[in-house]
Amino acid sequence: MEFLKAHPTLMVDTRHFDTGFTERLLEAVGNVDERTDGVLFHSENFQALSLMDRTYSGHMDCVYIDPPYNTGDSEIPYKNTYLHGSWLTLMENRLALVPKLLGEDPSLFIAIDDFEMVNLAQLADSTLPTMRREMIIVNHHPQGGKARTLAHTHEYMLACVPMNSDRTFVGRAVDEGVERRPFKRSGTAESNFRSGRPNSFYAILVNPLSNEIVGLEPPPSGSEYPKDPTADGALRVYPIGTDGVERVWRRSYESCKKLVMDGKLASSGSGTIYQLIEANERTAALFSNWVDPRYNAGTYGANLLRDIIGEQNPFSYPKSIHTVGDAIFALGAEECIRVLDYFAGSGTTGHAVINLNREDGGQRKFILVEQADYFDTVLLPRLKKVTFTPEWKDGKPKRLATAEEAERSPRIMKVVRLESYEDTLNNLELKRTQEQQGLLDLAAAQGADRLKEQYLLHYLLDVETRGSQSLLNVAAFTDPTAYKLKVKRPGSDESREVNVDLLETFNWLIGLTVQHIAAPQTFSAETERDTEGRLRLEGRLRQDADGRWWFRTVTGTTPDGRRTLVIWRKRPGGEEPQGVEQDNLILNEWFTKQGYKAKDSEFDLIYVNGGNNLENLKAPDDTWKVRLIEEDFFRLMFETEGV
Repeated sequence: MEFLKAHPTLMVDTRHFDTGFTERLLEAVGNVDERTDGVLFHSENFQALSLMDRTYSGHMDCVYIDPPYNTGDSEIPYKNTYLHGSWLTLMENRLALVPKLLGEDPSLFIAIDDFEMVNLAQLADSTLPTMRREMIIVNHHPQGGKARTLAHTHEYMLACVPMNSDRTFVGRAVDEGVERRPFKRSGTAESNFRSGRPNSFYAILVNPLSNEIVGLEPPPSGSEYPKDPTADGALRVYPIGTDGVERVWRRSYESCKKLVMDGKLASSGSGTIYQLIEANERTAALFSNWVDPRYNAGTYGANLLRDIIGEQNPFSYPKSIHTVGDAIFALGAEECIRVLDYFAGSGTTGHAVINLNREDGGQRKFILVEQADYFDTVLLPRLKKVTFTPEWKDGKPKRLATAEEAERSPRIMKVVRLESYEDTLNNLELKRTQEQQGLLDLAAAQGADRLKEQYLLHYLLDVETRGSQSLLNVAAFTDPTAYKLKVKRPGSDESREVNVDLLETFNWLIGLTVQHIAAPQTFSAETERDTEGRLRLEGRLRQDADGRWWFRTVTGTTPDGRRTLVIWRKRPGGEEPQGVEQDNLILNEWFTKQGYKAKDSEFDLIYVNGGNNLENLKAPDDTWKVRLIEEDFFRLMFETEGV
């Protein structure tokens, strides 16, 4: 414990602990999704983008990707002679999933070189017709690459913003003097109004005699809030527009407290609040030609990564940390944005977000997707290490993080591993009769390849694989902790069984923003039948460490704002069940003991695995309040493309 207190940025990986510890830790965290700083998908990116679309729909503020350039060693094999076809298909399929994820004023950056730049620009224009494309030239290899005709020193970065956006990208500037920047946000995007950023609407307290900023008041929770002077006579100044509309300040309440402490806010005699920005803090217009030595991918990419990982680094050609960081920085003082990179590579984008948050106290979050084996050998170790301390040499820390760096470091990173396409095929269990096999053999002998192809693509997947786990064996949901898949080890033909986290998977399928994940509860109860043969509980249901029935709950909010309770349960192992009647009796008693009522307004949706007879209500949209997990799991699983 003393060691952990002395090293507050040390990342603790729950895979090294037993399940019980992880469950208790998650329960203690509370507001799980809000407190999670990074989500790392070990997955094929089309599959990951498809899965995350419900949870993150309309929530991504920035996308940065560095896809394979389709040149030299990275050229993609293709089946025909259409040179760029496979690469363009790879890019188009994934880029087409991005618009649904984007927020109202997003930015999209794509790194590319000369070989595919023209094709990529045309693809971006056709796939993202509502976005305006700009082009940045990055001098990433100043010593020049191997020359065919020219020794290239540059690559490109496509920068896309909505056609109707009033955003101006900002760069880093070093002008002299102090700028007085209006602290109240302008513009028409929702993020400039209280409804879009309630935590940035609060009172700044001003001494009416000296115009000095003397403090802040927390954001009001309701529509009514005090506007009169405080008991000490300080004026309450809110970000109200001249038209009376409730706007927001440029910084959240928590971040603004530091500005006040540092004397970085000032008030005019008329009550206008200004942020004082020193020369080294000031931003300027972002130029289209990046020639600073800090964009050198050798020095600030490969060498930097080698210092973090050590000499055994298996990843080639990482971007300069400053190239990615300045692209994200270009969005300006956006403190709570989500940054997505679905070609995450060595994790440079996550590293850049961590650096920026430490630099300005922002609360940016990162979502990374990478399918290669170096997810575990490079990306994950890199992010753990830079969370611990920003400076490394030969794989070892040069120093401990400062108190301020520790305060601004990530707290929680979530790793999500999705089954691969090959794993899905390996888990299919075919159930074909001798007659079916005979027809297939006859078709093959007669050269009817088209018939066989249609059979394999449609009837086989729909009928012969029913009951196989990768196509969702809902019968196995009776024990949500024991669902397994066979997965091949990287670089080997050997398979091993791994547990599937049904709880986490269902959260993603319904797009649940998780507020709380409870540790499992176990309960025991004696049942007997009355004189008329009806089952009843004997005595009171009691909590018992060796209990018989197991319950675990998740609470959160669906994308449409419905407050949701998910109940997972399993029958005791080794017990002779008395059937559905007993299950329902135990569930009803547990449900009541928890203080839940299906008819009250605490939850808008209640999910339960297995049959139940909880009292139900029909919503105005003609759907039921209490639902079966299995039904929606199966429906959503096959509505999610690529999963």
